[in-house]
Amino acid sequence: MSEHSFSPESLMMSFGYKPELSEGAIKCPIFQTSTFAFKKAEDGKAFFEVAYGKREKTDEEELGLIYSRLNNPNLQITEDRLCLWDGAQDAAIFESGMGAISSMLMEFLNPGDVLLHSVPVYGGTDHFINHVLPKWGIQSVGVNPYQDMEEVMQELEASGLKDKVRFIYLETPANPTNALVDIGMFREIANEIQTEEEPVYIGVDNTYMGPVWQHPLQLGADLVIYSATKYIGGHSDLVAGACLGAADLIKRVKGFRTFMGNMAGPHTGWLLMRSLETLKVRMEKQAANAEEVANFLNTHPKVEKVYYLGNLRPEDGRQYEIFKKQCSSNGAMLAFDIKGGEKEAFKFLNSTKLIKRAVSLGSTESLAEHPATMTHSDVNEELRNKINITSKLVRISVGVEDAKDLIWDIEQALEKV
Repeated sequence: MSEHSFSPESLMMSFGYKPELSEGAIKCPIFQTSTFAFKKAEDGKAFFEVAYGKREKTDEEELGLIYSRLNNPNLQITEDRLCLWDGAQDAAIFESGMGAISSMLMEFLNPGDVLLHSVPVYGGTDHFINHVLPKWGIQSVGVNPYQDMEEVMQELEASGLKDKVRFIYLETPANPTNALVDIGMFREIANEIQTEEEPVYIGVDNTYMGPVWQHPLQLGADLVIYSATKYIGGHSDLVAGACLGAADLIKRVKGFRTFMGNMAGPHTGWLLMRSLETLKVRMEKQAANAEEVANFLNTHPKVEKVYYLGNLRPEDGRQYEIFKKQCSSNGAMLAFDIKGGEKEAFKFLNSTKLIKRAVSLGSTESLAEHPATMTHSDVNEELRNKINITSKLVRISVGVEDAKDLIWDIEQALEKV
């Protein structure tokens, strides 16, 4: 009995927190402080030596806290707990998902480097890759989820940029079409094009699957990224991001975070800590609801196509194979093509009574939006149409409501189209 190994959902209640250090409080308090007192001056010196990389921490040392831009109990405990789901060595939490994405890419890319990335990606990421990184002399090559290794390598050769690729950024499943990217295949590509002097790291946006249903670090990725606003936060009451991976890589990410000053504050860390306790039960309910909603949409006469992982079949080839290899659930995100176009899509969206019209995803309430004119409106129109982000596409993030109520709401809204 003494050798029992607890599952992450059990450890979320207490891991990393010592009640005796906080007056016995059963839940970790909010440490709403900017700075921390040292017991003696020598402690301050030791803490800063390690914080600024002047030396490594010894095994005997238990370093304390310095300043909330560097570390804060709410942040550290939440980072430790988040690591349990992905089997990561360390994590860095930011005040937004874009803070995590941009910090990771800026730390591992330099002027003259090339970023290889999957298409589509979240609209904010697309803008950062195509409009911000070029200002710093960083080019990119985008490839779609359906290209095999040979096709990706051919595209890299044709671009003339293969030898300059220093980072691979993947989003899988892709937002909003649920297209799957083979993480293991890109690990092979990274291994082929990197050198001992110039490694090629892989970062994966795992927001759509959350830390429960897919584990990119176990599939060949070096870093995993989350918009923690979504499933991890899960209540539409915070904005946050996270980056997880090996300790040496996260040390670099945290170093960049320290000087950019985009770490999450103590209240955000505390809210995330609270949300992690119910992460798995929320996501399981959302996935069960999504299956019922997808089954209803699959046979509706006003729906042309449903983009839902549960619809994948062996005849779908590589997409099905990737799904079986990478994902442990169908997820709770789906999209569908409504018969018609923007007019019909807007009529549907304007007619829902329970489902809210809003961007974001992964929260307890169900949300619906129009990607082509909202989250992905800044993506090149030709590319949008090529990857099925058309005027007739509607995206739904399924919440924890009663599935019968969600289906009733969708049905009555479709009747008005």
